[in-house]
Amino acid sequence: MPRYISYSELKDWKFCPYYHKLTRIDRLAGFRGNEYTSFGTAIHSICERKMLNEQFDADEYFLREFKKNISRLDDDIKVDNDLVEKMCLQAANILPYIDEAVKKKFGDFEVVSTEEELMVPIEGVNYNFKGFIDLVLKTSDGKHHIIDWKTCSWGWNYRKRSDPMVTYQLTLYKKYYAIKHGVDPSNIETHFALLKRTAKNNNVEFVSVTSGEVKTNNAAKLLMLAISNIQKSKYIKNRLSCKGCQFYKTGHCT
Repeated sequence: MPRYISYSELKDWKFCPYYHKLTRIDRLAGFRGNEYTSFGTAIHSICERKMLNEQFDADEYFLREFKKNISRLDDDIKVDNDLVEKMCLQAANILPYIDEAVKKKFGDFEVVSTEEELMVPIEGVNYNFKGFIDLVLKTSDGKHHIIDWKTCSWGWNYRKRSDPMVTYQLTLYKKYYAIKHGVDPSNIETHFALLKRTAKNNNVEFVSVTSGEVKTNNAAKLLMLAISNIQKSKYIKNRLSCKGCQFYKTGHCT
C-alpha cells in the first residue's frame, strides 16, 4: 500500500530532517496548537459554511467554536486568557467581510468544492501526495481557483509572500489537483486568503501565487528529495533550525 506525504510533512522535513524523525517517525509530540490555531480553525469553519451558503449566526458560531477549540488544547498548554478575549473581539474585523471579499475578487463563480481531499500518486515512487484544499471556485472564464485560508495578525510582508516554502503549498496543490481532475494547469490559479485580526482595513486580502513550470519542477524536486531521504532513513540535523526547535538542548536532541 502506498505511503503518503503532505505539504506539512514536507515543511517539517525541510525545517530539519531530524525534527521530522522525532515527530513523524518516533511520534514525539511536536507543535500541539495554541490560541492562534484555535482561532484559525474556528474562522476556517465559518469560511467553509459561508461558501456553501449556509444560513447561520456567524458571530455566535465563532464564539462557540473558538471556545470549544481552546478547551480541547492539552492541559499543559498555558492559555493567555487576555489574548483569547481580544481574539473574540477581533473576529468582528473578519467575519462580515468574507463573502464581500470573495465576490469582489472573483465576480461570478461557482463553488466546486470545500475541504477537497487530495490523495494522488506521485510519479516514480510508491507514495501519494496528500492534502486538503480549503476552497475551489470556478469562474465564468473557465478558470479553477484554489484558495487556502490563512489567519494572521496584520498581514504578510514581502518576504513571507515570496518565501518558496510558503508558496510551495499552493504550487503542489495546483500540480496534484490538475492530475486528479485532468485539468490543464494553465487553467488553474492559486491564492492565499489572508484573514487579518488586527489590520485597520482590507481585513480579507487575497495573495495570488504564480506557479510556472520552473517553480513547479523545483517544488516537485524538493518533494522527491524528501521522500528519498525518508526512505533511506537519512535524518541529518539542520543546525540552522536548532534555536527554533522545541527539542533543542533536550534529551531528544543535543
